Amino acid sequence: MPVFSLIIINKAGGLIYQREFQPGLRKLSTNDYLVLAGTFHGVHAITRSITPKIPSAAPPTTSSNATTPTPTTSSYPNPGIPATGLESLETDKFRLTCFQTLTGTKFLLFTDPLMTNIDVVVKKVYELYADFVMKNPFYQLEMPVRCEAFDRHLTGWLRGRT
Repeated sequence: MPVFSLIIINKAGGLIYQREFQPGLRKLSTNDYLVLAGTFHGVHAITRSITPKIPSAAPPTTSSNATTPTPTTSSYPNPGIPATGLESLETDKFRLTCFQTLTGTKFLLFTDPLMTNIDVVVKKVYELYADFVMKNPFYQLEMPVRCEAFDRHLTGWLRGRT
């Protein structure tokens, strides 16, 4: 199974879920995972704010002499699409993929760097989260996820992919 670990971070940067799927991974303490979640949240916010503005050509302006395009800047390639921040980090040992929901919840998926179709996996993890965590009447928003059905379905789906 090329999925190593999953971390879910709430919109405030707090760790709400962590699970390892590969035996033999180096064990981190709970405090290490909390620090990792907070650090990633900060780095993600910084990368979102420093996304460069890409120059685009403005419509031609008419002057008395000639029509010349003038360069302007937009807030990203398309002004209607907000900057997203860090989405992927790849090393020779693992790939970190971040999927951020519209509510600010971040899903960090650690996978084998050679794994394909990671977007499909992340979207399925989000779908399982929506079905088994967010629809759970006992779950309180922004609090740690303690849902056995989510764990069971997530593990079963990931095992079925191998």
